[in-house]
Amino acid sequence: MNGTRPADIRNFAIIGHATCGKTTLAEAMLFCSGEIHRLGSVPQGTTVSDYHVGEQQRHISIHGTPLNCQWLERRFNFIDTPGYLDFSGEAINALRVADFALVVIHAGHGIGVGTELMWEQAGNFGIPRIIVLNGFDKEKYDFDALVQEVRERFGAAVFPLDVPLDPGPGFHRVLDVMRSEVVSYAADRSGKYTEEAATGADKARVDTLHKELIEHIAESDDTLLEKYFAEGGLSEDVLRTGIHPAIQRQAFIPLLCTSAETNVGVARMMDFIAKYGSSPEDRQTVGAQDASDTPVLVNLAGKEHVAYVFKTLTDPQSGDLSLFRVYSGDVHTNMELYNSDRRITERIGQLYRLNGKNRTQVDILYAGDIGAAVKLKDTHTGNTLCDVKQVVSLPKVTYPVPYTQAALKLNAAGDEEKLASGLAALHEEDNAFTYHTDPELHQFIIAAQGELHLEVLFERLKRRYKVDVSLEPPRIRYRETVRGKSEARYRHKKQTGGAGQFAEVILRVEPAARDSGVEFTESLVGQDVDRVFVPSVEKGVKTAGNEGVHAGYRVTDVKIEFCGGKMHPVDSKDIAFQIAGYFAFREAFQAAKPVVLEPIHELEIRVPEEFVGRVVGDLSGRRGRILGMDVAGRLQIIKAQVPAAQLHHYGTVLRSLTGGRGLHSERFGHYEEMPADQEKKLVEEYQKARAAGTANNKH
Repeated sequence: MNGTRPADIRNFAIIGHATCGKTTLAEAMLFCSGEIHRLGSVPQGTTVSDYHVGEQQRHISIHGTPLNCQWLERRFNFIDTPGYLDFSGEAINALRVADFALVVIHAGHGIGVGTELMWEQAGNFGIPRIIVLNGFDKEKYDFDALVQEVRERFGAAVFPLDVPLDPGPGFHRVLDVMRSEVVSYAADRSGKYTEEAATGADKARVDTLHKELIEHIAESDDTLLEKYFAEGGLSEDVLRTGIHPAIQRQAFIPLLCTSAETNVGVARMMDFIAKYGSSPEDRQTVGAQDASDTPVLVNLAGKEHVAYVFKTLTDPQSGDLSLFRVYSGDVHTNMELYNSDRRITERIGQLYRLNGKNRTQVDILYAGDIGAAVKLKDTHTGNTLCDVKQVVSLPKVTYPVPYTQAALKLNAAGDEEKLASGLAALHEEDNAFTYHTDPELHQFIIAAQGELHLEVLFERLKRRYKVDVSLEPPRIRYRETVRGKSEARYRHKKQTGGAGQFAEVILRVEPAARDSGVEFTESLVGQDVDRVFVPSVEKGVKTAGNEGVHAGYRVTDVKIEFCGGKMHPVDSKDIAFQIAGYFAFREAFQAAKPVVLEPIHELEIRVPEEFVGRVVGDLSGRRGRILGMDVAGRLQIIKAQVPAAQLHHYGTVLRSLTGGRGLHSERFGHYEEMPADQEKKLVEEYQKARAAGTANNKH
């Protein structure tokens, strides 16, 4: 088998919450297939999948790693994805090119927040799921309770095809519902097994489950249901024929049991995937757009060449790679393809299949297959490669909004170019973070999916690209406004021997509605001030407002009225009225009971019920307000409002409070007045900085 037939290919993403055993399961699959001859270990940093330095140091997956093997004359292309949602972009990229998701749940931890979110992502891509309950060698877990929990969360379509007979240390016996037999695995982690007919209580249980399985498959299809009633059941052949389409409709969600660490249940899981897992043929067409943005369909059996680049690997030692899936036609060495996003032609160089950092060169990849090409000169993640005469563009991935921010500070002068090229290269690999220079904060801001994501990007920037940088907390976007009304008159007069400067401005200031910004109006009467100077006064007012008056932060929610003044027929000019407007506004603002507004963020926190007390107590200590709580299976969803200044490193704190089982998302909510004691500190800092001449740098 060479993988030329789409029906022989199994493209899938291994997804699930952190520490559920995805990488170890992938390692066991490679071992069972003969791709590797020794089982690696995550703690020892010896797995095929976790080969990057950061992964080996942290003992977690950071990248979505493409792997492949052959099993029962099927080509398995599978991607081991990170469980930490800081790296959810990697899992989303994998699901984008997968035909089904292998959802791993740790028997001891149950359904984590990462499990739920990745389950939803798989649904968004319209691909089926197969569930693996892993880790039955750890303790004597209650299997029936676990199945009930999974069904409550993911629906009654979930059906167990395995039952662990001896869960806990030494686990090696599984009741196989499909074959109505007991499978016993060797204790040497070889994955080898023996089969025997179920007897006694085991036979009674498997007979009951097998009958329920037949009923379940029959109910998934009207034709099968009619046959079931007409014949009083379904034959084994008809049952097996009905399983695959039932999985495609997700009327049947198989649940399998393994211990990846001891290689128990893995080989039979691979058998099931080979026989019943989705292939590219289950999605013969995919939606796209042509050159005029008209919706079109790309057909698996079509002759036109279409491929989608789902990931870019940057490796200074072994060379960069573009990872892609072929959706139509083929991709072969030395061919030319048109990049419909960049509008350039690319020549395809060497092609590979990947197993972690190991590359196997191939000459051609056919429709439905996944592989890699030596990095194309101007092709990026999310780009479509196609025929120049039949231009199409496949849908791109949408990543979650990165909400965890930090400021990058260069420690060595002249490293700006190294920083820019390093970040560009990292972004080529990882589109789930953003970076920009913030004109308000006067900082270079990097925004990531979480604090762990941020730390990893920072470490890679320093280690790989030798950029001497530090991470600092981003400054907070405080605002200033007023609670009272005032009026101020300011006269600017300057005489230097030649042409002088003269302007007098009277301004009134009062509060405006929250979130209304700054409203500038004029109510001049008579000819005391030429109306040509109104824009000059407004410009001066805006300059003062952007700099801040009370504590050095932008002014908002204020009405400003230019109501009077004086001018000189010779010495009045634009700059004079700008200056007068600037200082008149500062004086009026200071006299109108100024206050500082702080940004309040809205949080949604998902945690297992046993951690709710800790999390709520911590939020109270951060001046947080609990808005309400919802329930989602075993998870509690806490909704709260917390000042932005109190949320730096909150992701790390939450991970510590919940043993890595909590997740939060946040977004800006609104502004509200800051407590007086907190405001006093800000004002004092600003006054000291202004006196020292560093206020603009500070704010």
